Amino acid sequence: MPHTYVLRCADGSYYVGSTIDLERRLWEHNHDDELGAAYTRRRRPVVLVWAAEYESIAEAYAFEKRVQGWSRAKREALIRGDFAGLPALSRRRAVQAREAGEA
Repeated sequence: MPHTYVLRCADGSYYVGSTIDLERRLWEHNHDDELGAAYTRRRRPVVLVWAAEYESIAEAYAFEKRVQGWSRAKREALIRGDFAGLPALSRRRAVQAREAGEA
């Protein structure tokens, strides 16, 4: 089944990917110097912190690309399962600051 996933790297950064075999891909990120992503190779060990299943690899890949463009705060909201907080994190920082000041 296709998945989009988020890994937390040893340096605290996040890596977002998609795959049709999540268990194999996680192993590759942590052990395989040829198949694991160059980004995670330098930041091992990595830990799976979020994953979701999709009907097609195209859907999983599309969501991967979407999340890759997100801020760290928005990725962390996704990891926490704070789906209600995601729209507010999509707003520009100036708008977020102004709304925080009004609250």
